[in-house]
Formats: sequence, C-alpha cells, structure tokens
Amino acid sequence: MAPGEHSQHGVENRGPALPTPAATVVPLRDGVSGIEVLMLRRNSRGAFGGMWVFPGGQIDAADRLDSAPPPTKAGRETGHDVGDHADIGAARRAARREAQEEASLLLDADTFVLHSLWIPPPQTPRRFATWFFLAPVGDAPEVVVDGTEIHEHRWFPPSAALEARDRGELSLAPPTWMTLWWLSHYAETVEALEASAARPPERFETRMYKVEGGLVGCWAGDVAYESGQLDPPGPRRRLWMTDPQWRAEVAPA
Repeated sequence: MAPGEHSQHGVENRGPALPTPAATVVPLRDGVSGIEVLMLRRNSRGAFGGMWVFPGGQIDAADRLDSAPPPTKAGRETGHDVGDHADIGAARRAARREAQEEASLLLDADTFVLHSLWIPPPQTPRRFATWFFLAPVGDAPEVVVDGTEIHEHRWFPPSAALEARDRGELSLAPPTWMTLWWLSHYAETVEALEASAARPPERFETRMYKVEGGLVGCWAGDVAYESGQLDPPGPRRRLWMTDPQWRAEVAPA
C-alpha cells in the first residue's frame, strides 16, 4: 500500500511532562558545494544520546535577565508562555553559551536569525521547548569538542546529512531533520538567513501517529493534526519517519 493508505492510530498518550525552555544554534558557512552546517555527535547517555545535533541545551538561570522570569507552569503546559521577547533574549544567550561550551565557537548573538520553535509530543518523557537560531560563522572557524558530552563534529551539506541518515550512518531527531531539509533548499548562507528572517519563526508543536513501518509527525496546519486521519485531501505539514527513507510532506490545500 502507498504511505497514505496505511492504517493510522494515535500514539498512546501519557501525562505530559512540562517542557523545559531550551535553545539551539545552527552554525552555517559556505563550502565548496554550498551551505555547510556544523553538527555534533552526543555521547550515548542522556537526552538525544548518540544523535547528531546542533549545539544547544536548556536555558539556565544565568541566561535570563532579572526582569525575565521563567515561563509559568500553566504556560509551560501548553507551550504558549514560551515566546515573549524576554524568553527569546534568554534563548539567544543560551544558544551562544552552548556553542562556546560544546564546540568552542565564539558567536555573535546579534547575528542570530530566529528560525523556529519546537515543542515535542505530550507523551515524550523529557520535553524541551526549543528555539532554533541560524548563525553565520565565517569560512574556517576552529571547532573543539570536549570528548565527554560531545564525541565528534563534522561540517555537512544539509542534503548529505539527510542522505547519511537514510543510509543508517547518522541518527537524527525530527527537529534536526526538518531544519536540514529546509536548509537544503538554499545554495548560500546569506540566502538562507534572508529567507528565514523574512517570515515569522515557524512553530512545530508535534503530534505523532503510528503507521506501518514507523511514525508520522504532524504539525498545526496539517489536515491530520487534530484527527490523526492522514488520508483525507487537504494541507500537509508532516514528516514521514518510515525507513529506509524519511521524507517531508509540506503542501498547501
């Protein structure tokens, strides 16, 4: 059967964990064949163990100004208290700090372009409401990883990273995959930065549905987002996570 003809069932829901505010920065440079993005391989322990990720982590108290309290409990439950100007400022500082701690990159937070906000499904055991920023880093930044939390780093053309995932060489989380997929449509760093800055940051509050051979992640605006019914005609905003190849399906009505 074609993917759209598979039977669908919502993934079992548990009591949702409150999302922890976090930030990620996507370092970009122009290589010989186009955009390249810095990716880090985490150790096998903890959140995103063994995965290839962008520099990032949770927003610490030190990243906040005195006038910027953390989101309220009620707001964290829905994710709608994550996104005021104070929180974005804290996210910028956290992203800059994490780039330095994880990769020894000294980045200028004023050059960061706010790209997206990701909130995992309610059933995720540990949830992070994560701001993603794009950041230009120049031609040849020196990258040094600690060998403890981060074991390896590489500069990838976005499409090459996606192909390596499909070959089983990289493990990627859906937000990382979708960011790489978006970047793969641009030839130069400045082009990607301008395109991201020209529109509001996309919000991805994920809902997962089981299909034959894997999962489908859907986001608001997809015809299946509320119902979980993937077959009816209508707008698509989803990621098919079925091996051997993942694929994005993004189309208006």
